Amino acid sequence: MRRHGDLWPEIISFANLLLAARKAQRGKRFRDSTSSFNFNLEGQLLKLQGELQRKTYRPGPYRSFVIREPKARLISAAPYRDRVVHHALCNVIEPIFDGTFIHDSYACRTGKGTHAAVDRLTYFMRRSRYVLKCDIRKFFPSIDHGILKALVRRKIKCSDTLWLADLIVDHSNEQEPTAFYFPADDLFTPFERRRGLPIGNLTSQLFANLYLSGFDHWMTEVIGARFYIRYTGDFVVLADGKPWLHDVLRQAAAYLATLRLKLHETKCRVFPVKSGVEFLGYRVFPDHRSLRRSNLKVLRDRMRRLQEEYADGLIEIEKVRQSVRSWIAHASHADTYGLRRAVLRQCAFVRGQVGKRRPGLAGRFLEQQSQELSISQPQHEQPDEPEQQQRVSGVRGRQDSAMPESGQGIGRSVHAR
Repeated sequence: MRRHGDLWPEIISFANLLLAARKAQRGKRFRDSTSSFNFNLEGQLLKLQGELQRKTYRPGPYRSFVIREPKARLISAAPYRDRVVHHALCNVIEPIFDGTFIHDSYACRTGKGTHAAVDRLTYFMRRSRYVLKCDIRKFFPSIDHGILKALVRRKIKCSDTLWLADLIVDHSNEQEPTAFYFPADDLFTPFERRRGLPIGNLTSQLFANLYLSGFDHWMTEVIGARFYIRYTGDFVVLADGKPWLHDVLRQAAAYLATLRLKLHETKCRVFPVKSGVEFLGYRVFPDHRSLRRSNLKVLRDRMRRLQEEYADGLIEIEKVRQSVRSWIAHASHADTYGLRRAVLRQCAFVRGQVGKRRPGLAGRFLEQQSQELSISQPQHEQPDEPEQQQRVSGVRGRQDSAMPESGQGIGRSVHAR
């Protein structure tokens, strides 16, 4: 296996650091930390470059918070200047590692993602009778630092690059407790080995894919799983033989134990594909696709919260547009024509009033036959109307080539008054 060296000059070059800063600011350009860094961008990058050259660079403290959609997870956000360093490192080492990943690993990779993974699952389900659905327990908090560093060293031999990679891994903050025992462990082993990567880091996403890359190759090349898909700690295997899939489950659990990972006992099972597979927010069937029931509850809670915040003047209508458009983009990859029509025609946002609608106003809708999502501009204030009327419209996203659906795109108005 070829090992790569002499990567450090490219990582700390000013051009690479500038590119990293441009990538790090995407979607965060107007935040205080980003604006402060960009106010003296050249000076900040030269200072960062000097710290890396002298190896005096030290990561700052994380800001942690919990998100509960779709499940409770601890997210750790690194300081902005550290995110610039993460991008600078990944700009150089990601192509090295990405070339070793299998085609059907879909998390956090260019040209992949959740929708591509679900499309691929649909393709496999139409060619198989049974599916093995597995979930690794607390995947990111369980990643063992010693094993990860050894895997990095199998592809990289540049000592300076390894110093930076080790520094980022060692600086990982405390994650959820995962005191799992494995064969040959003594009483104290789970507490002596450092583990866990912060989910919010760009480097964590790359290292997580690297951590399971060997498992992916073992599944496809040794076990012979023709229809295999993985997205972070979730993976599915499809085949016509149910006993074979049960055997794969046993062997997969044994292999993952060598990486100090455990499968979730209640979330790993074999069942017919016609029953549908819950995967990445969708319930996927061979001939159609729907949203998970839990997502509908999340949607109702989100809409209610947005209405309350808008009524209290805590957010502007543009924030509402962004949130609704995000849900439409997700929902449009499933058979949700009627659902989106019902939800969006009933949503109204009124200053000082929650959920109150003027008769007939919420019944308006905008039908567009397009393959893009769009947002309408606010209407001009009318002289005889003291309140500004605005609407958020969503149209159907691109047609899924692997999932033919009936009907054209639909968008319903979300009104703010």
